[in-house]
Parts: sequence; C-alpha cells; structure tokens
Amino acid sequence: MRNLMSFGALAPVFSALAAIVLVASGAVHAQALVMASTTSTEQSGLFAHLLPAFKAATGVDVKVVAVGTGQAIDMGRRGDADVLFVHDQAAEEKLVQEGFATKRLPVMYNDFVLVGPAADPVGVRGKDILAAFKKLAASPASFISRGDRSGTHAAELRYWKAIGTEAPKFAGYRECGCGMGPALNIAASTAGYVLTDRGTWLNFKNRAGLVVLVEGDKQLFNQYGVLPVNPAKHPHVNAADAAKFVDWVTSAAGQGVIAGYKIGGEQLFFPHAKN
Repeated sequence: MRNLMSFGALAPVFSALAAIVLVASGAVHAQALVMASTTSTEQSGLFAHLLPAFKAATGVDVKVVAVGTGQAIDMGRRGDADVLFVHDQAAEEKLVQEGFATKRLPVMYNDFVLVGPAADPVGVRGKDILAAFKKLAASPASFISRGDRSGTHAAELRYWKAIGTEAPKFAGYRECGCGMGPALNIAASTAGYVLTDRGTWLNFKNRAGLVVLVEGDKQLFNQYGVLPVNPAKHPHVNAADAAKFVDWVTSAAGQGVIAGYKIGGEQLFFPHAKN
C-alpha cells in the first residue's frame, strides 16, 4: 500500500506552483501608481495625452482619481494616494510643512478665465477680475461656483475676499459642489457666469452662448504642482513609482509632452518645472 502524503502537506507545494503559473500568465501586475488630481487636468484631456507617454517611458500604470484639489490633498494626508497633481499652492506648501508630502515642485501653468453669456448683461468684459467680481456681487445675474474646495474654487474665494466679500450670498450665487465640466454645463444652461481654468474651457464642447469675458489679469495665473506623499507618514504608499513620475513630469521629456498638448492649435498648459 502506497504511502500517500496528505493534502495539507501538499498545500505549500500547490501554492508555490499556483504563484509560478500566475506570474507566467501575466496575472500578477505591479502595483499601479495612484494619483489624486484636480478635475481640470482630467477634463481638459491632458492626462489622456500625458500618461501614455509616461507609461511608455517607465512602464508604470497610473490610476487617476480626479477630484477637487482640496479633496486630492485630503487623500494625500490620509495616505489614499501616492502622488498629487494639483493647483492650490498655499494648500500644497502647507501639506509639505505638515510632513504629509516630501516636497512640492512646480510643473506647469495656465490661467483662469471668467466666462459668461456673450451679451454680458452685467458688463464685466475686460481684463480686471476684481472689477468683474464687484459688478457680479451687485447684480442679480447667475454665478455658478464650484463650491467643492478645488483649486478653482480657492481662487474664486480669493477674489471675493479681495473685494471684501468673505461669503458671497447675492441672489444669483449658486454653489454646485461639482467638477469644472458640470459647473460649465450649469452655466451654459442658465446663461450664467463661471470662473474656469482655460484648459477645461478649451476642451468644453457644450458652450451654448458662453464666451470668455475676462482674461489677461495677472491675478488669474494658475500654477500646478506635483507632490509625492511621504512614506514616513504612510509606509504603504508606492513611493518608488511616485518618484519616477515626479522625476519624469519635471524632466525635459515630460515638460515637452505637456507643451505639446493642444486643442485647435492652442496650447492648454505651459511647462513650469525649475529642474
């Protein structure tokens, strides 16, 4: 009578064989890099242009979680993302000071623009964003606010504060608590005014009667930064691939890909890395 080994004794052997089969079949993949980013980088179409080039250069897959910048920074603070790509410099620098990100590097910039109905019933058209906000605050016109702690929302609040309006509550002021694309859709459907980043505006198809009314003010400058989450705070983060992304996106190669993204011949973002 043969002496058969028990199944329990063979279990480690089966497990090892299964692991070999999984690796050979490609079923085991490297951990994807989780990037929390603002909706403007996603909805402008930039990531569809940028991330394939990054993967081709490094082999790293990136999973993007597109939320408002405030939410993206919260994800970094909790360790729910490996790297952040956002646009609220004061909040970004605070995250580094708190130790939740190892550094903050500038990557690119574009600008904010104020869009509204072509007829411009409030008369905001021009190059002075604060003068435009003063007129809006004194009018019954519809103004759509992101209201979502995004970088665009933070910029909007800075403009209200600069004209002495800490919490705008005029009749036409509406907070949607939504991304840039939905906010633009609401403005288009209500002939309202809305502050938007230029990249999302250029990629926005449902403009209806909206046009750019205020642009060119230096206060509309919109800078994006990249921040790797600190593994000393969250040891589980994919720090190695985060470092690869930061190095690549701020390199000549990554900056060239950013500069090459255009819609209708118009460049959406401008390289701003200081490497």
